[in-house]
Amino acid sequence: MPTRHNAKLRELLVAINADVELQQLWRCANVNAVDRSGLSDHGPVHVQIVANAALRLLRLLGEAGVGPSVVASYSLAAEDAELIVTAASCLHDIGIAISREDHERYSLVLAYGKCRELFRPLYPEPALTIMVCETLHAIAAHRWDMRCLTLEAGVVKVADALDMSEGRSRIPFSAGKINIHSVSAHAVKAVRLEKGSERPVRICVQLADWAGIFQVDELLHRKLEHSTLAPYVEVVVITQEGEEKRLH
Repeated sequence: MPTRHNAKLRELLVAINADVELQQLWRCANVNAVDRSGLSDHGPVHVQIVANAALRLLRLLGEAGVGPSVVASYSLAAEDAELIVTAASCLHDIGIAISREDHERYSLVLAYGKCRELFRPLYPEPALTIMVCETLHAIAAHRWDMRCLTLEAGVVKVADALDMSEGRSRIPFSAGKINIHSVSAHAVKAVRLEKGSERPVRICVQLADWAGIFQVDELLHRKLEHSTLAPYVEVVVITQEGEEKRLH
């Protein structure tokens, strides 16, 4: 991940990469999701995609003057918000190691102690507890229908939905079963995050065919509408023929 000049983020990533327990939680989550339930990947690759997308989203918003909630509410720094979205991205699906159903709540059970462990070398109290609570809210609120109370939570919710290219849909579908879920999942070729022309962020979704619209509507659009990012994001879909349509 591009840490830029954020020394605390670099330290956090070193700790995450060295955390054997966390890496095994990702693998256990993938066993339950992929091997036992026939769903798409929810393991280490998903975590990397979401964390990078969340950081990119947060920085694009910051460049446009849209500041993080942890700055407004607690007078912490924008750099601290980068740690919140990174930690939440890394921990948001670990509850699938227990159960796919209602996994957001199970993730909270596993994430509380892990958050304090990861943040303790970087933050004294009371900042430590603030960072943990803000991260846990972002984890809980990545469920599509849960209200986001912070910009950081909205960033994680939308970033989670962006991992949908080349069959990597967040919408559950059974492998080998042909229906609108499976067909549309493989119709999304690529997703790009760019600086927007009318809004701070532009999400470009490259489609192999228009079946992929189902993924954009059912996954990205509904998460975006239930996030804090809706006023700041434009969504454009582009077909292989170059046909372009703005959806949001």
